Amino acid sequence: MDKLSAPAPDAWEELVTSALLGTARRTPPGLASGPEAPVALLDAAAVATVRRRAGLRPARAAERPRPAAEDARPPLPAAAARRLSMLLADRPGSGTGGRRGTAPDLMELLPQWLSTANASGYAPPPHLLPALLDAARGRTDLRPAALAFAGPRATWLARLNPDWRFALRATPGGGTALPPPEDTAGVQRLWEEGLFAERVALLAAIRARDAGAARELLATTWATERAEDRLMFLDSLRTRLGADDEPFLEQALADRSRNVRATAAELLSALPDSALAARMAVRAGACVAVDHTQDTATIVVEAPHECDPGMERDGVVPKPPSGRGERSWWFGQLVEAAPLGVWPGRLGGRTPEEIVALPVADEWRNELHAAWCRAAVRQRDAAWARALLGTPAAPEAGGPGAVSLAERAKLLSTLGSAERAEWVAGFIATHGLSEAFQLLGVCAVPWAAPLGRAVVDALEIARDAGSYPWSFSGVMGLAERCLDPSEAGRMEALMAVPDEGEDASPGAGGYWAEAFQRLVTTLRLRAAMAEELGGV
Repeated sequence: MDKLSAPAPDAWEELVTSALLGTARRTPPGLASGPEAPVALLDAAAVATVRRRAGLRPARAAERPRPAAEDARPPLPAAAARRLSMLLADRPGSGTGGRRGTAPDLMELLPQWLSTANASGYAPPPHLLPALLDAARGRTDLRPAALAFAGPRATWLARLNPDWRFALRATPGGGTALPPPEDTAGVQRLWEEGLFAERVALLAAIRARDAGAARELLATTWATERAEDRLMFLDSLRTRLGADDEPFLEQALADRSRNVRATAAELLSALPDSALAARMAVRAGACVAVDHTQDTATIVVEAPHECDPGMERDGVVPKPPSGRGERSWWFGQLVEAAPLGVWPGRLGGRTPEEIVALPVADEWRNELHAAWCRAAVRQRDAAWARALLGTPAAPEAGGPGAVSLAERAKLLSTLGSAERAEWVAGFIATHGLSEAFQLLGVCAVPWAAPLGRAVVDALEIARDAGSYPWSFSGVMGLAERCLDPSEAGRMEALMAVPDEGEDASPGAGGYWAEAFQRLVTTLRLRAAMAEELGGV
């Protein structure tokens, strides 16, 4: 370097370029070309490297993270902690996941384990929180239960690891402590200045405690909110919805956003005594009548011929989806929003069962009954739900009819858990399992004894028929998660390989035996999990 002048302080890029191209093609400024150029280049690079490293000025040390909030819950029992570790080790991507013959699918048991642990009120072992958050990151259905179990440390960890930021989004207010109710100034300040997630959490918390106070708080800034924010805030009124909300919702019917207007109309139609419900009753009633001129009393329908401004203001969407006629589209919306209590008086004092049993002229039956289904679900009317469901043994219950299986599943959700299970058990006993999957999904877990027996009996019938169990894999998976673990003993006889008849599919008996072995093993594992968590 004594014969060569040092490169300029900002010549690092030139040195890199020369090293890539070669000194014969390009010599950096300040260095002489010739045979010694490569050595000079390396010497200059060494000096520049030291200069670059030494030239970094020390930055101010980052603030040390504050400790996570204390979790006052009792620690998880040791056996339950070991079980959680096993369940998390079976998650996809861990190298050990996947179904293996008769072995239970541990990852599918994790949601139930979390639900039981949350009911028990235990705190998680800190060393398992990263694996738990990784599992929740990959499965959105796990997040509510996983974050409830993880507690305050979940949001603390999420602020340190971008991969877990979903915990901040999923936690109301991102884990921010909300001001107490008596701190009116703090509440108003957070409502006016807080982040959107914080404001949503604040409104939800106040609504759960004092519906009127939440509505009044929302009214203070309603006119200045963005349309998408107004829609989210309006949705919070579903909690403790009551007659006192009607004036506010009536004003929202004139909102400049169509989505806000539609949501306000939906909420008002769930209040049978609201002015909107009365207007819809008049409109829907004008479309439906009983014709007594025929041999049998028959419902006749005259759908609206236009969607006038008043209908549109009350939430009727004027443009139908592709493939739907305008008049049937408007008619369905009117009937859906009308109080169900109007129909007995309108249709000759008949009960819901008698009304549903009436024939409907001109192929309007499906449209009318589907709208009544939506109204029964919206208004949580169990009497109309029972009438529309009919008896589970009825032939039309198991096939296409005025009320589809998807609509029946929604109607079942309006009934109590015991009545729901009894209806589905009757359906399975009559129609089998091929159409029962949607209905089983709305039944309370663990399944009531009659429902569990109906499912096991139907599976046994399917096995004896000689078909493969793959057609029933969805129901079998539900049974593993939803059957009462006490059913395991009753199913031990089904674990053996049955004799295969002449009409049976080759090897089907062995597959069924494996499926039942996995089912029994899973039920016993669930029983052990419950015992480890205190039998909750």
